[in-house]
Amino acid sequence: MSNNGKNNSIGHKTDRAHSTSRKHVVQNSIAVLAAENDGIGPGIDIVLFDGVCNLCNKSVSFIIDRDRVRRFRFASLQSDVATRLMQDAEVNPEILDSIVLISGGEISIKSTAALKIARRLSGFWPLFYVFIVIPTPIRDYLYDIIARNRYRWFGRRSECRIPDENEKELFLG
Repeated sequence: MSNNGKNNSIGHKTDRAHSTSRKHVVQNSIAVLAAENDGIGPGIDIVLFDGVCNLCNKSVSFIIDRDRVRRFRFASLQSDVATRLMQDAEVNPEILDSIVLISGGEISIKSTAALKIARRLSGFWPLFYVFIVIPTPIRDYLYDIIARNRYRWFGRRSECRIPDENEKELFLG
């Protein structure tokens, strides 16, 4: 059902036809990235994160440590890769202060992205996906409180994370 072409919370049209074409554009962008980066292909999900946020960087390390099948690839929201993906998907990168998951050409943000990531980790973390039943506005309200205060509570880096040699293949760009 269309909502008459209104913009949704990530700054793009939400009617079904536009959503389908955006998904194809994102898939094409990922195909271009695959040609430029080894290790991107079917079954690979891309996580975009705030590269200067200490909490976000710790979250990336957390994901890497629990991603036994190496399904995730990462790029900071400040990177050219993230900018290109967001532009191709017609998402306003200025409004994204959130973790972003690109999986199967679909984009998830905030609490939905975090829960979908948790579902794919090893250990008991997939159990957290049960919280997906909580309405998104409630989950995102809590997420936004943390996002708004993340620099104050966890600190900020002066520059984006530089992956070590063991992690280099997991980062795009």
